[in-house]
Amino acid sequence: MSFQVALTQVLLTLFYITPGYLVSKMKKASAQHLPTLSAVLIYVCGPCMHISAFISMDFSWETLRGMALFFLVTIVLQSAFMAILYFLFRSRQEDARFRLLNIASTLGNVGFFGLPVISALLPEHPEAACYSAIYCVSMNILVFTMGVFCLTKDKKYMSLKSALVNPTMIGFYIAMPLFFSSARRFIPQAALGALQLLGNMSTPLCMIILGIRLAQSPVKRLISRPFVYVISLAKLLAFPLFCYGAVALLPLDGAFKASVLILSATPCASIILNLAEMHRSETELSANCVLVSTLLCFLTIPVLTLLVA
Repeated sequence: MSFQVALTQVLLTLFYITPGYLVSKMKKASAQHLPTLSAVLIYVCGPCMHISAFISMDFSWETLRGMALFFLVTIVLQSAFMAILYFLFRSRQEDARFRLLNIASTLGNVGFFGLPVISALLPEHPEAACYSAIYCVSMNILVFTMGVFCLTKDKKYMSLKSALVNPTMIGFYIAMPLFFSSARRFIPQAALGALQLLGNMSTPLCMIILGIRLAQSPVKRLISRPFVYVISLAKLLAFPLFCYGAVALLPLDGAFKASVLILSATPCASIILNLAEMHRSETELSANCVLVSTLLCFLTIPVLTLLVA
């Protein structure tokens, strides 16, 4: 894997923050617009991105086995890391910051941020894009079960229905039959192009939303809380190194291991902010972790690619 390719792709992705930041500073966009933009991202662009990833490949049992194994590996690694943190800091769980640490250091932006990065790094392995979508599935299952419990310490908020019925999962349910039938052979090229175009909008739109949020955050408050860096470094370094260490010696191909490492190294997922807002728990810290980890990943992701060079 190329350090230069990784650096270029991450910086390009981060560049999309600029338009959102500028239009917000120009008073042409505000935080009031974010729910609408987020709805378009979550309910339209995100599912199209995942469907496009699966539909770009022809079905094979080998690919299916690889995706099933990737799901198993990622859900186990995420669960294990959250559990380790929960028990390591179990005496500090009354402090909402440590409850946030449990989930924010594990749940990453593996779709909107991770997919374009891993696709650029592994252009000869189209299954890597599907790995990103599979990672989103395993993460979504954990968000509404183990993740909510870690944040709230209350089992009543755990919801298997929410884990299995959400925009990401619905996109997956649509994508899998299309993958099994190798449907791209029969779908008109214009329709495939439109689907891909909507999917490709995901990353720029996600970063534009972050840019607007960044413009709303006073710089001093954004960078002055030390715990932001604790969580960000745990997400950007500790978690991916833990994941890579777990798979490095296993008899898996290089693209599989590289995908585990790089997707695990993506910045904090915006879903942690949604959870914090829903449960009124460290909302500002959550927002700052998403922003700071996204800005810092331009340093960490290219360096981590050296492990699988």
